[in-house]
Amino acid sequence: MRRKGGLLEEYLQSLTGRSRPTVETYRRELGQFVRWLGERPGNKRRFRADQLTVTALETYLSHLGTEGHSLSQRSRIKSAVSGFARWLIEEKRLLHRNPARRISLPPPPLLAPRELTLDQRYVLRSLVERADDLRGDALFALGYWVGCRVSDVAWLRFEDVHLGPKVGWIHIGHKGGKERDLDLLNAARKPLYEYLRAGGQDPESPYVFTSQRAERLSEAGIHHWLRALKAGANKKEWDLIHDITYHDLHHDWAHRARQAGWNIEEIAYYLGHVTRKGTPAIQTTARYTQVSRQAVKEKLRLLA
Repeated sequence: MRRKGGLLEEYLQSLTGRSRPTVETYRRELGQFVRWLGERPGNKRRFRADQLTVTALETYLSHLGTEGHSLSQRSRIKSAVSGFARWLIEEKRLLHRNPARRISLPPPPLLAPRELTLDQRYVLRSLVERADDLRGDALFALGYWVGCRVSDVAWLRFEDVHLGPKVGWIHIGHKGGKERDLDLLNAARKPLYEYLRAGGQDPESPYVFTSQRAERLSEAGIHHWLRALKAGANKKEWDLIHDITYHDLHHDWAHRARQAGWNIEEIAYYLGHVTRKGTPAIQTTARYTQVSRQAVKEKLRLLA
């Protein structure tokens, strides 16, 4: 019997071809999984390779679904566990089968990226205001008013933030090398400026958003913040916003930009939808801004 830290850390050190951010993500996600597994009945908070079964992984992924983790998050975790299991089989001979190969997650629904209703936007903004939390104000503003991805926010560094009392811009693009400079509306600049001025983050960290456990607030930490924010809703508010994710703010920003008169090329640039040649990836952006059935239904009434 081995401690989880021994096998897991040895596996992580073997990932010499992976980037540091990728290894950090694996460390966090696999660490959470083996801790959860160790807490199952009879495991005595210790990890053994033979505990890594189809039932265990399937139950864990189902648990994450009930906790509000998106399908893409669960797919990423399944992939990370698959790599760990393959290493346990090929390098350590401690496992006979890879449980991830026998688990199929449902394909993502082919629906238009989410557009929030006016009531949903109102409730979310009200919850943020009532929480009276400078860090929460800034996190929400970057998703709602700037359309940042959760990875953009989690990896935002001090050196990439340029703010003054009246103007500001940020440099983002952690995902896929889609770096770009974005000017900030006052609704986004002010919360970020006030959060940084208050000094609530770790002064020794290069990242804008930090946590008590690490030098930066992880993507999972941002999702946890939003779940905690929504937990403050009353019954009627909860019914409206319980299933909204941080990425939905990214989607909704694109819809609002389209309604405000932005063209597809402008939205593509702002969201970082570009091809390898640097041209706007119109097909991707069109999916983010495609009309909903309700929108078409409203237009039907305009027909003579």
